[in-house]
Formats: sequence, C-alpha cells, structure tokens
Amino acid sequence: MTMRLFITLASLLLLTTVTIGGVSAYHSYLLTVQQLRAGLTKGPSMSQKGFILIDVRSAEEHAAGFIPGTDMNIDFREIKARHRDLGAQLEDHLVVYCQSGHRSNIAAETLADLGYRHVYNVTGSMNAWLEAGYPLESGRR
Repeated sequence: MTMRLFITLASLLLLTTVTIGGVSAYHSYLLTVQQLRAGLTKGPSMSQKGFILIDVRSAEEHAAGFIPGTDMNIDFREIKARHRDLGAQLEDHLVVYCQSGHRSNIAAETLADLGYRHVYNVTGSMNAWLEAGYPLESGRR
C-alpha cells in the first residue's frame, strides 16, 4: 500500500507542469518512510531519491531537528545566492520546507524565478510534520 502511494505521488510530481506545488506533511512522510526502507537517508543521490529536500530555516533551527532525508540546509534569505550549492539541474524536483510554510513559499518562488521548473513546498512545513508526530533527525546537513 505504501509503495503504491509512493508511486502515485512520484507519478503526479513527474506529470505536473505547475512550477510551484504543495506537498503535504503526510506525503513527505511517506517519501521519508520509503527512503528509510530503501536505506537511502544516508546521502542518497537525487537520482536514487527522485527529489532534493531542502530545509530553508536558519542553521540554528536546522540543528535542533530536521525532516529525515533532508539533503541541505540553506536559509531562505540565502537561496538566491546559494542555489548552485544544491547541484540541481533546472528540471530536477526540489522540495522545500521551513517552520510554518511562509519562508519556504518565498524560497520556492525564488527557485522558480531562477528557472527551476519543479519546486514543491511542504504544506504546513515543520509545524505540520511535528503535529502529525513524525520523527526528526538532529545534527547538521
């Protein structure tokens, strides 16, 4: 069942032509569970995972805990200057989150303005993730 949901979500992400979309905390969790089961949370390449997960909160917020599978932490105020640090192509799928969704929406719009075609914001971001009781990782990425 989980695999079917993952495949459905992945298909929807690949078929969409919307520049900025939303991904629920629940769907983000399903993607994370899939990564854990496949052993991909320890530095998977984008091609293995299918997307790049970016925490756009401050370094201090990030160090306190982040969504498992997060590839990089770039403060939303620095996303325009540091987007190349992602190593992403314009056609890659980028998923961003912050604490509530406001800063990640700004980051998503910035990435779209820079030409990235498939950018998704985790709706409700960390607040929704925590409210649902999903796990966190700690440290730095």
